[in-house]
Amino acid sequence: MARGRKAAVTALDGALASAPNPPSWLPSHAKSEWRQLVADRKIAAHELGTVEAYCLAVANMRQAEAIVARDGPTYISPTGELKRHPATTLVKEAVEASRRLAAELGLTPASRMKNKGGAAGNDDDDALGDI
Repeated sequence: MARGRKAAVTALDGALASAPNPPSWLPSHAKSEWRQLVADRKIAAHELGTVEAYCLAVANMRQAEAIVARDGPTYISPTGELKRHPATTLVKEAVEASRRLAAELGLTPASRMKNKGGAAGNDDDDALGDI
């Protein structure tokens, strides 16, 4: 299947001059996601918190999915009932969080079409100017 054209990376007002290292407290999966994300696009200083949250959500999703893969999606409760494994809820919540944050960061095709991202600045294409 052919993929669409990759979005052009442009300079942003407030963009950091160099890609920052991931925070030391992030888990390893989150650090690798961080490195990939900041290598692929310019990050503005005000986006760092969102990048941290996105990377953490992706790491949590991977960790919870590994638990579900190991233990299975269901378990037998002490009363003998078949119940959904609690980690499936963690997977669902992490997927939802990562999708929402990915859209906010402009990582999805739909979000790239809607917003150009970055810090507020001189936007000649906007009749409203800088508000």
